[in-house]
Amino acid sequence: MAAITLVNLTKAYGHTRVVDDVSLEIKDGEFFVFVGPSGSGKSTILRLIAGLIELSGGDIRFDGESVVVLPPRDRNVAMVFQNYALYPHKSVYDNIAFGLRARKVPEEEVRQRVEKAAAMLGVESFLNRWPKELSGGERQRVAIGRAIVRQPRTYLLDEPLSNLDARLRIEMRNEIANMHRRLATTFVYVTHDQIEAMTLGDRIAVINHGKIEQMDTPADLYDYPANQFVAGFIGSPPMNFVEGTFHRDTERDRVRISLPLGYLGLEGEPTEVLPLRNGDAVIMGIRPESVNLDAHGSSSVEGEVSRIEPVGREGLIHLNVLGWDMIARVPNWREYRDAKKLLMGIHIDETHLFRPDSGRCVWSKGKTMKNT
Repeated sequence: MAAITLVNLTKAYGHTRVVDDVSLEIKDGEFFVFVGPSGSGKSTILRLIAGLIELSGGDIRFDGESVVVLPPRDRNVAMVFQNYALYPHKSVYDNIAFGLRARKVPEEEVRQRVEKAAAMLGVESFLNRWPKELSGGERQRVAIGRAIVRQPRTYLLDEPLSNLDARLRIEMRNEIANMHRRLATTFVYVTHDQIEAMTLGDRIAVINHGKIEQMDTPADLYDYPANQFVAGFIGSPPMNFVEGTFHRDTERDRVRISLPLGYLGLEGEPTEVLPLRNGDAVIMGIRPESVNLDAHGSSSVEGEVSRIEPVGREGLIHLNVLGWDMIARVPNWREYRDAKKLLMGIHIDETHLFRPDSGRCVWSKGKTMKNT
């Protein structure tokens, strides 16, 4: 196992920085996830760790020792790619065994490791087949098996599930989580799918334009996003955003937000320490599950139903509220199937406030955010 430290990691192509001064530490045995939109630089970071591309600046350390001068084979990492990268002319057994044989591992040890990995992943009955005879999920298991037998210090997984259908993605997600528990080894995982990130990661780094927007546990990323980008990226469906104005009533020690939806009063800590001035523009963020269609929130306003998305028994109700598009998550969509207009309430203690200029979050769920 290995702890991985990135120090001011930079990768540039010409004048374009695809990884821009990234510093972080991945703990020994941790399941760490890089998540972000396509082109954000997350896969480049993984390839820099593996040594597949040369860095432009900074340092990469395994257990405190710099590895930037080491070629990929000497870093003792195993990588699983999106496209499986199996040899079509080799059997499943030979594909899994390939890396061991390249390192001159004795054949009896190769057999033991291959059979153990195959049993762990449920592909022991496929060892004599060719890759073309396997389904997408089976091919991905073989690719993972090839990484397992290496017994590396670290596993690097680059969008390994993106080619699978929805059901197989869930199955393989569970397989990877179980594999991490069994192997107790450092996993570094890259994905653009925030559901994968939230369900797999011990900690997550949200990457955008080559920079870390926020690094935290899944729960704190969701509850306390550092900025509007993280708030909008983490969560499905995404957070609702509404522009408003901040008002501080010093005589009554009260804070209110003027929105197109009405005045919403904030209670508690922000009355004294919120870093906003009277009349400042703000953006209020509201999770769909914090929108109450029974109007039992702190404020209510009527909205027109534009669309209903059934998600099993649950549903997503799309509303037009005074020109603003809002999404509400409801436990039973059938209750609203014939509705044309609905009264919407908001749970103020579950809302978030962002600065329009910087996007930084100043208040989340009744808690003033630092460094705003």
